[in-house]
Amino acid sequence: MMLFLMDIWDSVRGFMASGGDVLWLVAAVLFLMWVLMLERFWYLTFVTPKQHKAIIAAWESREDSTSWYAHRIREAWVSQAKQDLTARMLLIKTLVAICPMIGLLGTVTGMISVFDVMAVHGTSNARMMAAGISMATMPTMAGMVAALSGVFFSARLDAKMKISLEKLKDSMPHH
Repeated sequence: MMLFLMDIWDSVRGFMASGGDVLWLVAAVLFLMWVLMLERFWYLTFVTPKQHKAIIAAWESREDSTSWYAHRIREAWVSQAKQDLTARMLLIKTLVAICPMIGLLGTVTGMISVFDVMAVHGTSNARMMAAGISMATMPTMAGMVAALSGVFFSARLDAKMKISLEKLKDSMPHH
């Protein structure tokens, strides 16, 4: 088992080395994005149901649920629930959007490396040029993969949040 983990670590280190320093930035953004998305999934699964039950219980315990004031109170509670539910979603979507941009930064730095090799050694040193081209393509690929995973799961998160909010609204009838 330990040998297997060492092999995986060596593969990851080799991949990160072939992509240059920008790949570490992609990894950091990806890590932060996933921590935030997992926190939102946890919140949606374990915290939201309890909060919504408390809001529904408070609504049902009200004597007045038909007046203008009651409707404003309902709207305020739903609005607060929505705000709590969608917290950090803008940050998650921003991180998803910048992943490909960071990958493109890696492309630019890799191509600069290729041009440096060409300026110093000419076009005859294919091996050194290949290292720069690898440095140019790896971060782009990593940024795109990171963004794709983020797009899929943040869209799923959005859908679950909307369903949860609609269920809350449906559980608080206003007559």
